[in-house]
Amino acid sequence: MINIKGTDYKINIYHERRRSVRASISRDLINIRIPQHLNRAEQEKHLLKMKSWIIKKISKNPDRFKQIPQKEYNDGDILKVGNEDYILKLNFLSKQSSSAKIVGNILYLSISNLLTKEKQNEHISGLLSRCVAKRRIGELKNKMDFLNKLHFNQKINKIFFKNNSSNWGSCSSLGNINISTKLLFAPEDVLEYVCIHELAHLIERNHSPKFWALVGKSMPDYRNKIDWLKLNGHKCCF
Repeated sequence: MINIKGTDYKINIYHERRRSVRASISRDLINIRIPQHLNRAEQEKHLLKMKSWIIKKISKNPDRFKQIPQKEYNDGDILKVGNEDYILKLNFLSKQSSSAKIVGNILYLSISNLLTKEKQNEHISGLLSRCVAKRRIGELKNKMDFLNKLHFNQKINKIFFKNNSSNWGSCSSLGNINISTKLLFAPEDVLEYVCIHELAHLIERNHSPKFWALVGKSMPDYRNKIDWLKLNGHKCCF
């Protein structure tokens, strides 16, 4: 945790197989990613440097990083995802686990009443994300295949929707591409940009000028999509 002008912010620190140190800030999360090959003294040095940068960044514009209250759901609520509406049917039961299923446009959720309100909301949002993603994964794969054939012609291994908050997408060295379920709330062209971004990583693994040239060739106005995510990304969540 780090306190900035009276507000506590949680920092996630990841030790990864990477070459450089990276920090990112959003309304949901603050992440610091450190190469795991560094010794303890070097890691501490970079952590202090990144924390200093985070404090300056948030202090300069605290409203931009003001955390959004956790979503709460009630029985009968309407969940709007893109151009689709889902009716929520919530049932709280005395059991350890929670579950959900989707039938037509109705999402049935069975939630443990042994959990705190905060944990119940986490279960609900996670289950909603999983159910809607399962229904939309076919569309995502078709979009990826189309964009890949149109611009890149690379081998894709597997494509997944992932309920994560640390990034909008990722591409592994094995050719597996993950797309955040949060993008189901974004305009179609913004989702398309993230798909192109991750497909470009099949050719260029880092964010080098060559990488951005690939993205720009495939989507000349991609910077507009990045700006949209910076301004509206915090609204995209289950």
